Amino acid sequence: MPVTQHIRIDHGSAVQLAASAARRTALDQQLAGALPDRAAVLASELAGNIVKHARQGSLYIQPLPLRAGVEVLAVDRGPGMADPEQCLADGYTTTGTLGSGLGAVRRIADEFTLRTRPGAGTLVSARLGDPARHSPAPTPAVGAVCVPAAGESECGDAWGIAEIDGVRTAIVVDGLGHGAPAAEAAGLAVRCFHRDPQLPLPQLLKTMNRALRRSRGAAVTLVRLAPDGVEHCSVGNVRAQIVAPGAVRTRFGGQPGVVGWNMPEPRVQRIAPEPGTIVLLHTDGVDTRWAHDPSPFLTGLPAALLAGALVHGHRRTRDDATALAIGQARRDT
Repeated sequence: MPVTQHIRIDHGSAVQLAASAARRTALDQQLAGALPDRAAVLASELAGNIVKHARQGSLYIQPLPLRAGVEVLAVDRGPGMADPEQCLADGYTTTGTLGSGLGAVRRIADEFTLRTRPGAGTLVSARLGDPARHSPAPTPAVGAVCVPAAGESECGDAWGIAEIDGVRTAIVVDGLGHGAPAAEAAGLAVRCFHRDPQLPLPQLLKTMNRALRRSRGAAVTLVRLAPDGVEHCSVGNVRAQIVAPGAVRTRFGGQPGVVGWNMPEPRVQRIAPEPGTIVLLHTDGVDTRWAHDPSPFLTGLPAALLAGALVHGHRRTRDDATALAIGQARRDT
């Protein structure tokens, strides 16, 4: 399961730790040649930027969604950038260094997304894949972060996504409890999902219900994004909403129950698509109060950054936390 490595950048020594984690993730993803070293440079430059300029910053390092590769997501609550393009220019510096950090990151990454707000911080997603195995930059409208509870080595949350003929189907799972038993239940659900993600959503849930009968059980939410609309099917307390710039437009309601134990007959909710909206799913490790009065900056973030901003800013550390943000697939896929 694609679990995120969370590295707090609170000291200069964290820069090397982040670089090593990014290189290891790239090797695990079987990136060839110089690509693991380039992944390490992405992490090193982004971590170093936080050390020099920001506060309360972290790197989230993980495999890419939908293709082999590595993502380095940097989030901080620092002063932000008054002029992002100037900060990306080679040679620009406010600390007397060479001034090649963010510019180097943008050159090396095959997907680069940056948003900043003066006084509120900066978010950067830098993604690197293998051009010999996949065309570059096919998935900018997907972002995810999945981290275990504080003190746990295994994560009881999991997520997955499949894209077939321009239709995206996604799952977020919250295994009951924490640790290995919860991780086992969540993993079973995601493996069932990937066997045939094109099945009708209620049938997918029924297949998972059978597979999880000897497990802890789980809360499961499924969504399907097609050109003609969004489908939602959910049992348990994994939240789902549609986010647009400036607002949370729609909150889907999940059915009470536990997949694997006392699952009700699944039902599907459908809504028409709206241009520019993002479907956002998250487990209860993310405090739901974020949606009561969200800032326009948060709701206006692209999918590649929204999940990271949500987990970084609204995580409950005593629980596993997962957020998955999905936009519509490109029409030419």
